[in-house]
Amino acid sequence: MTGETPCVGPGRRLLRYAAGLAVFCAGLAFAVPDGPWWGPARRDGMVRRWLRALARALGVRMVAPAMPPRSPGGALVVSNHVSWLDILVVGAVSPGSRMLAKSDVAGWPVVGPVAVRSGTLFIDRERIRALPDTVAEIAGALRGGATVVAFPEGSTWCGREEGRFRPAVFQAALDAGVPVRPVSIRYRLAGGEPTTAPAFVGDDTLLASIRRVVAARGLTAEVTVDQEIPAGAHADRRALAGAVRRAPAPRP
Repeated sequence: MTGETPCVGPGRRLLRYAAGLAVFCAGLAFAVPDGPWWGPARRDGMVRRWLRALARALGVRMVAPAMPPRSPGGALVVSNHVSWLDILVVGAVSPGSRMLAKSDVAGWPVVGPVAVRSGTLFIDRERIRALPDTVAEIAGALRGGATVVAFPEGSTWCGREEGRFRPAVFQAALDAGVPVRPVSIRYRLAGGEPTTAPAFVGDDTLLASIRRVVAARGLTAEVTVDQEIPAGAHADRRALAGAVRRAPAPRP
């Protein structure tokens, strides 16, 4: 962690746990099948509000600019990966987006059914042979006009250190001929200093990370949208991944 993280008292923590559990369970409503009064557009708006409410219930404030309008031909949104909170944060500020998640998320309680109904694309990192089919599926979604959100580092990284971007997902953007929109996430405390309290890395457990988030006072998630990289600006996926990796990062 970055220094000592100021914490709220036991009573406030208990309230956050209770509120977070209530909001989390409310997400079951978004797992119902589509109907005459409940379709993808309405679900998208409600899920984004749900994600924002869940983060707020856990004590996390979001600071994010309005995302640019969806590209008519689709766009790939890529972000650095620090914490499980990243999914809540990027999902809450990306209208009409489809997440790219690891395949076992589909089996998680509440989150799994909501993810499936929301059009999440799943990748099995243990089956390398299935990767071309996954890339083709992502490219198909992008050609269809979807905004796909991915975390190409593949796993979470702590502090200022960031991981190497895996190039496979960028191949989908090249195949579909769509732009790439780099997004950066940073977590700060009330005084503006950076913090690694939400980090979920190494031997850390999800429960330990949740405990730190719930206990933290003044935790803020900052989202920065970097300049969009147009389709065709780079010849291959590695060059494209490198360009995104070098995109201007927010000031510490």
